[in-house]
Amino acid sequence: MSERSPAPGGLALVESLVNTLDIESGADALDTADGRTALALTPEEVPAARELREALRAALLAHAGHPPHRTVTPLGDLLAAAPLLVAVDARDGSARLAAADTGPLLSRVAAAVAEALVAGTWQRLKACEATTCHWAYYDRSPAGRGRWCSMQVCGARAKMRRYRARDVKET
Repeated sequence: MSERSPAPGGLALVESLVNTLDIESGADALDTADGRTALALTPEEVPAARELREALRAALLAHAGHPPHRTVTPLGDLLAAAPLLVAVDARDGSARLAAADTGPLLSRVAAAVAEALVAGTWQRLKACEATTCHWAYYDRSPAGRGRWCSMQVCGARAKMRRYRARDVKET
């Protein structure tokens, strides 16, 4: 959907998970073997991945100042079940939170969120305000006030709707 470059660091995983569902067309990459392979998921893990995806989408909508798209399990409740550990680099002594088990998607997402919190980038990952989209994107705008995944698509549609609504009121 978006022409934007991927989110930095571990947020690219979160962004790619949220973007496995194209709301406008209804296509869900988790329904395909390639989509599951891209996230290292088994078919049995898909329902939990979908629950995590929608909880992430709700958080990303909140980052952009929008209400949740539907009722979902709170992201904090899901991430609380993810085992993380403090990984210390032997060369320089730096530390970071890391997934205790690199297999489960939940642990990898929790580690990515923790990394983004430390880096101060978590709030910049947002979901497009267009109700037919809600695509995840990383807001690189200087003020951090991006509203759409694509100014050329979702932004242009929103501006055209506002223009037409204003035009109708004036006639």
